[in-house]
Amino acid sequence: MSSEPRARASESGKCLALDNDLVWAIRMISGALRRAAADASQTLPGGSRAYLVLVALAEAGDKPPTQLELAGQVGLDRTVMTYLLDDLEKQGLLSRRPNPQDRRARHVILSDEGRTQLLRMRTDVAAAEARLLTDLSEDQRAQFRDLLTRVALTAQRGTRGA
Repeated sequence: MSSEPRARASESGKCLALDNDLVWAIRMISGALRRAAADASQTLPGGSRAYLVLVALAEAGDKPPTQLELAGQVGLDRTVMTYLLDDLEKQGLLSRRPNPQDRRARHVILSDEGRTQLLRMRTDVAAAEARLLTDLSEDQRAQFRDLLTRVALTAQRGTRGA
């Protein structure tokens, strides 16, 4: 299969030269999901950034990350992360506790209210995802998510030293 863009007629009859361009495809998907996350998290300080932080904290389970680890996981500058966590903590969505092994570091813990807010937002984002992936079968959706996650993890590893 060629990686060159191929022209194809769209439903409206216009020729699409970008339908095989990865930059274009990711931009379209990213824009749609960012809008959905922004809509779902509009009541939170930091908007969709707050959504990503709450997701990361919910997935952490019994091992809460430090602020620095969390910043790396969601791809935020540590200064931006500090201000965002300050705002989320004021709203009662999370708490920070000193790390017993390193008193300079703080663990970030999702509160019950944070879990409640995240559940609401995830429901809204899931509905947007379902609309976006409507042309795919369940198996294709699962495969798409798996492949996209693998590529995202590769991208994340590639940006750590940069």
